[in-house]
Amino acid sequence: MSVATASPVAPTTVSRRHPRKRRGAELALLLFAYGLSLAAFAQVDLVILDGLSASFTSFALTLGATLAAAHVALRFLAPYADPVLLPVVGLLNGLGLTMIHRLELADVAGIDGSEPDYVAQLGWLVLAVIAFILILLVIRDHRILQRYTYTAMLVGLVLLVLPLMPLIGTEINGARIWVRAAGFSFQPAEIAKIVLIVFFAGYLVTKREVLALARSRVLGIDLPRGRDLGPILLAWAASLAVLVFERDLGTSLLFFGVFVALLYIATERRSWLIIGALLFTVGAFIAYQLFDHVQLRVAIWLHPFVHESTSGYQIAQSLYGFATGGILGVGLGQGHPDFVPFAKTDFIMSAFGEELGLTGVMAMLVLYAIIIERGMRTAIAVRDPFGKLLAAGLSIAVGIQVFVVVGGVSKLIPLTGLTTPFLSYGGSSLVANWALIALLLRISDAARRPPGAESRRLESKRRDKVATP
Repeated sequence: MSVATASPVAPTTVSRRHPRKRRGAELALLLFAYGLSLAAFAQVDLVILDGLSASFTSFALTLGATLAAAHVALRFLAPYADPVLLPVVGLLNGLGLTMIHRLELADVAGIDGSEPDYVAQLGWLVLAVIAFILILLVIRDHRILQRYTYTAMLVGLVLLVLPLMPLIGTEINGARIWVRAAGFSFQPAEIAKIVLIVFFAGYLVTKREVLALARSRVLGIDLPRGRDLGPILLAWAASLAVLVFERDLGTSLLFFGVFVALLYIATERRSWLIIGALLFTVGAFIAYQLFDHVQLRVAIWLHPFVHESTSGYQIAQSLYGFATGGILGVGLGQGHPDFVPFAKTDFIMSAFGEELGLTGVMAMLVLYAIIIERGMRTAIAVRDPFGKLLAAGLSIAVGIQVFVVVGGVSKLIPLTGLTTPFLSYGGSSLVANWALIALLLRISDAARRPPGAESRRLESKRRDKVATP
């Protein structure tokens, strides 16, 4: 009798237990990431300059203040958000700033301490964290974004077209992906990446039942109706347009890959993956046949050392750097990563490969894998279908971007020109990726928040207001 009486009590007690906010765990991880970043920066200064530079102070204060501000914002604006994402992003950002500082010391040989890119990146970090906090402050419920599905589509397309506009559009290193205005330059595609993922998620939530219908079965594969092929054909055409007119292979691959992956998640039809792979193959073949710059990148990919003194110089130096680093690397500040052109941007991972070795590169890839895994866990846990697709899309975007960048600099795939999230120099990339993490944390807060917590908070606030004389 006592067992029968006690049995219903335990589940009731467990069901009333609220999920822990875990902000204390986040703070501990942030302190660890901050300390590791300071140690890396200090080692660079001690090896190259035989002492700590003035930049160490600016780095310590700026990184510490921005991470503290982001942590405090989460405590008040998203208290149930994932406690791991922010520390991982903070560590990647700290290591990226360290490598940019190290490369600029190599450029000036430590003589005059001039570090324009490093100082600029510190400023971009401050702006990125401000954008991070504003997103958490303005978007209190991620489901609001679903109302702006087609507005997001329009904004995303406008952002993609901006580099093609006269006067403001600028071509750099063969790709027309930059916009210059009022003395500043930025890549609209970085913002378009997030905006279009919002559109993809909102569109697929409303159309997933129609897109999941199968009309025929060929070789064991369920094929959709012909009229339902429109969305994927439009995404394919838009990706090709980015490749043709802007010569931006990386962005083209990113957008199409994210859309196909979300299409599969929304419909659970493998046929969409097969159709997407076929369209990608056809598009790649057409691009190779028609465009010289695609042919050149494939030739460099296949035979980098044949073109070592000309167009293959970058990838050849990158491979030399990885080979020099070996398993454990030569040590921070003790290699020659500055031999690789654009080491601060496209090839920053090869700089880490030389000085931290395969072990360091694998550790950084694990950090990215953690971001993707926590994002996908959020997608599984959140209750609404729009949030599931949005979190999945943002996580997949990070995964594709890292794969494309690391695959390019290690000669796994042809070079595409994307930057490594949080590591590479670049303001638009840094701000956009911090905004992406803010959205993931907002969705995570909704997924981990106990049912009724928000209504109880509002009710308590209303009672306090009424009780105040």
